[in-house]
Amino acid sequence: MNILIAGVGVRTKLVKYFKNHFNKVVVTDCSILAPALYFADKYHIVPHINSPDYLEAIKDICLKEEINGILSLIDPEQRFLSEKEKYFEEIGVRVVGSSKKVCDLCFDKWKMHQFLRENNFKTAKSYIDLSSFMKDYLNNEVSFPVFVKPITGSGSVGAQKISDQRFLEFIFNSQKGLMIQSFIEGQEYSVDVYTDANSKEVISIFTKKKISMRAGESDKAVSFKDEKLFALVKEVIKKLGASGPIDLDVFESNGEFYILEVNPRFGGSYPHAYECGENFPEMILKNLKGETLTTNIGGYKSNIYMLKHYEIKVISE
Repeated sequence: MNILIAGVGVRTKLVKYFKNHFNKVVVTDCSILAPALYFADKYHIVPHINSPDYLEAIKDICLKEEINGILSLIDPEQRFLSEKEKYFEEIGVRVVGSSKKVCDLCFDKWKMHQFLRENNFKTAKSYIDLSSFMKDYLNNEVSFPVFVKPITGSGSVGAQKISDQRFLEFIFNSQKGLMIQSFIEGQEYSVDVYTDANSKEVISIFTKKKISMRAGESDKAVSFKDEKLFALVKEVIKKLGASGPIDLDVFESNGEFYILEVNPRFGGSYPHAYECGENFPEMILKNLKGETLTTNIGGYKSNIYMLKHYEIKVISE
C-alpha cells in the first residue's frame, strides 16, 4: 500500500512513522525547503493549494506513484482533499480523514463554538464583535485577559493573549475576521483521537497534559488517563461525525473539561501518542485495506514524558 502525505512541512517524525508501515510513502509540499520532504521514499513539489494547477498536479502524482490513500497535515489542504473525495475515488485513491462538512465546521472557530454550545459541551465564552464582548465585560460576565485569534486559521497563527481594553480595541479596529475567547485558568490538555474510517467508531484516545508550548504546539507534555475525559471526547467526536486522525485542545478548570478546538488532522504533538503505542499510521493502513478496527481506549501508560528537541537536515543545492 502506498500513501501520499501532503503539506509535510517539518513533520519528519510522522513521515518516518508512516514508512514503518507502508510500502511507499510519497510526500508533497509547495516549498523545496520543507525538511520532511527528505525523509520520505519520494517527494514532489506542488503548486500552492490556491493555484488552479494544484489538483491536476496531485492527481498526476497519485497516478504516477500508484497511491492508495491521501491526507494532508495542514487544515486548508485537508479541507480541499475532503471536498474532492469523489474525484479521488474515481482514480482509486481514498481520502483519509473527515468529510468536507466536518472540515468546514472545524476550520471556522466561531461555527465550532456554536456547535459545542448547541450540543451542551462546555467551552470558552466567545465573541465575534467587540460590542457584545464589551457589554458582558461591563456586566462583569467576562474579564481580561482574553485570547484573540482569527476565526478561520490554523496552527495558532495570529492568536494572542490580550490584557487590556485599549489594545483589544486597537486589534479589532486594525484587523478583520477576529474572535475573542475568555481566558480559562487551569490545566491545558492535548488529545489525539483515531476514528475508524469504516465503522465510524472511536478506536483510540490519547491524552496528555501540556507542560510548555512553542509555536502553537506542545513542546513538553506527559501522558495521563481520565475516564471522564475519555467519555467526553468520545461524545464530541460522535456528535461531530469526524473520521480518521483528530486533534483536540481541552482545558480543565475546577474539575470541569472545556473543549476549545477540534482539528480533523494529525496534531503537532502526535509523535507522543505513537511512541506510547497509539499507532495511527497502522490504523490508517488497515482501514485502507478495508479492515474494521478493534477499540482500545486507554491502553497506553501514564506518566510518559515527551520532550521536543531540534534536529537539522543538510542538503546540497
